[in-house]
Amino acid sequence: MRTRRKQPDVPAPDTRWDEIVPGLWMGGHEVRTASGQLEFVVVRDEFDLVQTLLRLPGHGPDPGVEHQVWPIPDGPLDGTQLAGVIRLAQAAGEALDAGRSVLVRCYHGYNRSALVVAQTLMRRGHSADEAIRLIRSRRSPWALHNDLFVEYLRAGLHTARLLEELTE
Repeated sequence: MRTRRKQPDVPAPDTRWDEIVPGLWMGGHEVRTASGQLEFVVVRDEFDLVQTLLRLPGHGPDPGVEHQVWPIPDGPLDGTQLAGVIRLAQAAGEALDAGRSVLVRCYHGYNRSALVVAQTLMRRGHSADEAIRLIRSRRSPWALHNDLFVEYLRAGLHTARLLEELTE
Protein backbone atom coordinates (compact mmCIF):
# COMPACT_ATOMS: atom_id res chain seq x y z
CA MET A 1 0.00 0.00 0.00
CA ARG A 2 1.34 3.41 -0.93
CA THR A 3 1.06 5.81 1.97
CA ARG A 4 2.66 8.93 0.53
CA ARG A 5 2.50 10.44 -2.93
CA LYS A 6 5.53 12.24 -4.28
CA GLN A 7 4.51 15.82 -4.96
CA PRO A 8 7.57 17.85 -5.90
CA ASP A 9 5.56 21.09 -6.00
CA VAL A 10 4.60 20.76 -2.31
CA PRO A 11 7.31 22.26 -0.11
CA ALA A 12 8.47 20.67 3.11
CA PRO A 13 7.32 22.63 6.16
CA ASP A 14 9.57 25.13 7.91
CA THR A 15 8.54 23.92 11.37
CA ARG A 16 8.58 20.46 12.95
CA TRP A 17 5.11 20.93 14.37
CA ASP A 18 2.63 23.72 15.07
CA GLU A 19 0.03 24.20 17.79
CA ILE A 20 -3.43 24.45 16.23
CA VAL A 21 -5.33 25.02 19.48
CA PRO A 22 -3.90 24.80 23.00
CA GLY A 23 -2.45 21.33 23.48
CA LEU A 24 -3.22 20.06 19.94
CA TRP A 25 -0.24 20.00 17.61
CA MET A 26 0.23 18.98 14.00
CA GLY A 27 3.49 17.95 12.41
CA GLY A 28 5.44 15.68 10.16
CA HIS A 29 8.53 13.58 9.71
CA GLU A 30 10.51 16.05 7.59
CA VAL A 31 11.29 19.78 7.86
CA ARG A 32 13.20 22.32 5.80
CA THR A 33 15.88 24.03 7.90
CA ALA A 34 16.78 27.72 7.71
CA SER A 35 19.62 26.78 5.32
CA GLY A 36 17.12 25.05 3.01
CA GLN A 37 18.24 21.52 3.81
CA LEU A 38 15.74 18.77 4.52
CA GLU A 39 16.01 17.20 7.94
CA PHE A 40 14.12 14.34 9.54
CA VAL A 41 12.02 15.10 12.62
CA VAL A 42 12.25 12.81 15.63
CA VAL A 43 9.71 13.07 18.44
CA ARG A 44 11.08 12.30 21.89
CA ASP A 45 8.97 13.12 24.96
CA GLU A 46 7.63 16.56 24.01
CA PHE A 47 4.02 15.31 23.95
CA ASP A 48 1.84 13.10 26.13
CA LEU A 49 0.20 11.39 23.14
CA VAL A 50 1.59 10.98 19.64
CA GLN A 51 -0.70 9.84 16.83
CA THR A 52 1.13 8.65 13.73
CA LEU A 53 -0.51 8.24 10.33
CA LEU A 54 2.70 7.33 8.50
CA ARG A 55 5.21 5.39 10.56
CA LEU A 56 8.90 5.69 9.82
CA PRO A 57 11.32 3.68 11.99
CA GLY A 58 13.54 5.76 14.25
CA HIS A 59 11.25 8.79 14.37
CA GLY A 60 10.00 8.21 17.91
CA PRO A 61 8.41 8.80 20.23
CA ASP A 62 10.44 7.72 23.24
CA PRO A 63 9.44 4.62 25.21
CA GLY A 64 6.77 5.48 27.75
CA VAL A 65 5.04 8.04 25.52
CA GLU A 66 1.60 6.88 24.43
CA HIS A 67 1.78 6.21 20.69
CA GLN A 68 -1.19 5.43 18.48
CA VAL A 69 -0.38 4.34 14.93
CA TRP A 70 -2.92 4.19 12.11
CA PRO A 71 -1.21 4.19 8.68
CA ILE A 72 -3.44 5.60 5.96
CA PRO A 73 -2.75 6.76 2.42
CA ASP A 74 -2.82 10.39 1.35
CA GLY A 75 -5.62 9.45 -1.02
CA PRO A 76 -9.00 7.71 -1.04
CA LEU A 77 -9.81 6.03 2.27
CA ASP A 78 -12.01 3.00 2.78
CA GLY A 79 -14.57 2.70 5.55
CA THR A 80 -12.14 0.99 7.94
CA GLN A 81 -9.53 3.71 7.44
CA LEU A 82 -12.12 6.44 7.99
CA ALA A 83 -13.29 4.67 11.16
CA GLY A 84 -9.71 4.74 12.41
CA VAL A 85 -9.46 8.49 11.74
CA ILE A 86 -12.69 9.01 13.70
CA ARG A 87 -11.30 6.94 16.61
CA LEU A 88 -8.01 8.89 16.61
CA ALA A 89 -9.90 12.19 16.70
CA GLN A 90 -11.96 10.94 19.64
CA ALA A 91 -8.81 9.85 21.49
CA ALA A 92 -7.14 13.21 20.77
CA GLY A 93 -10.17 15.05 22.15
CA GLU A 94 -10.24 12.88 25.27
CA ALA A 95 -6.52 13.52 25.83
CA LEU A 96 -7.06 17.28 25.47
CA ASP A 97 -9.98 17.12 27.92
CA ALA A 98 -7.62 15.43 30.39
CA GLY A 99 -5.08 18.26 30.00
CA ARG A 100 -2.65 16.19 27.93
CA SER A 101 -0.70 17.45 24.92
CA VAL A 102 -1.25 15.71 21.57
CA LEU A 103 0.83 15.59 18.39
CA VAL A 104 -0.82 14.27 15.23
CA ARG A 105 1.72 13.61 12.49
CA CYS A 106 2.10 12.29 8.97
CA TYR A 107 4.86 12.87 6.42
CA HIS A 108 4.80 16.66 6.02
CA GLY A 109 2.01 17.34 8.49
CA TYR A 110 -0.32 18.67 5.81
CA ASN A 111 -3.06 16.20 4.86
CA ARG A 112 -3.46 13.02 6.91
CA SER A 113 -2.66 14.73 10.20
CA ALA A 114 -4.95 17.62 9.23
CA LEU A 115 -7.80 15.18 8.65
CA VAL A 116 -7.51 13.92 12.24
CA VAL A 117 -6.96 17.40 13.70
CA ALA A 118 -9.91 18.84 11.77
CA GLN A 119 -12.15 16.00 12.95
CA THR A 120 -10.97 16.65 16.51
CA LEU A 121 -11.84 20.35 16.13
CA MET A 122 -15.22 19.50 14.63
CA ARG A 123 -16.00 17.21 17.56
CA ARG A 124 -15.28 20.26 19.73
CA GLY A 125 -17.79 22.49 17.92
CA HIS A 126 -15.98 23.94 14.90
CA SER A 127 -17.54 23.70 11.46
CA ALA A 128 -15.53 21.94 8.77
CA ASP A 129 -14.65 25.24 7.10
CA GLU A 130 -13.63 26.84 10.43
CA ALA A 131 -11.41 23.86 11.22
CA ILE A 132 -9.80 23.97 7.76
CA ARG A 133 -9.14 27.72 8.01
CA LEU A 134 -7.67 27.37 11.49
CA ILE A 135 -5.37 24.52 10.44
CA ARG A 136 -4.18 26.37 7.35
CA SER A 137 -3.52 29.55 9.31
CA ARG A 138 -1.62 27.77 12.11
CA ARG A 139 0.22 25.03 10.19
CA SER A 140 0.53 25.99 6.53
CA PRO A 141 -1.50 27.10 3.52
CA TRP A 142 -0.51 23.68 2.13
CA ALA A 143 -2.50 21.94 4.87
CA LEU A 144 -5.41 19.99 3.44
CA HIS A 145 -4.35 20.51 -0.16
CA ASN A 146 -5.82 17.03 -0.69
CA ASP A 147 -9.26 18.05 -1.99
CA LEU A 148 -10.71 14.63 -1.24
CA PHE A 149 -9.96 15.08 2.47
CA VAL A 150 -11.67 18.48 2.39
CA GLU A 151 -14.71 16.80 0.81
CA TYR A 152 -14.67 14.13 3.53
CA LEU A 153 -14.68 16.81 6.20
CA ARG A 154 -17.43 18.87 4.60
CA ALA A 155 -19.61 15.77 4.17
CA GLY A 156 -18.75 14.58 7.68
CA LEU A 157 -16.46 11.62 8.28
CA HIS A 158 -19.29 9.43 9.54
CA THR A 159 -21.23 10.10 6.32
CA ALA A 160 -18.12 9.61 4.17
CA ARG A 161 -17.51 6.30 5.94
CA LEU A 162 -21.04 5.06 5.26
CA LEU A 163 -20.77 6.07 1.60
CA GLU A 164 -17.38 4.37 1.22
CA GLU A 165 -18.71 1.17 2.77
CA LEU A 166 -21.63 1.17 0.32
CA THR A 167 -19.23 1.27 -2.63
CA GLU A 168 -16.87 -1.47 -1.33
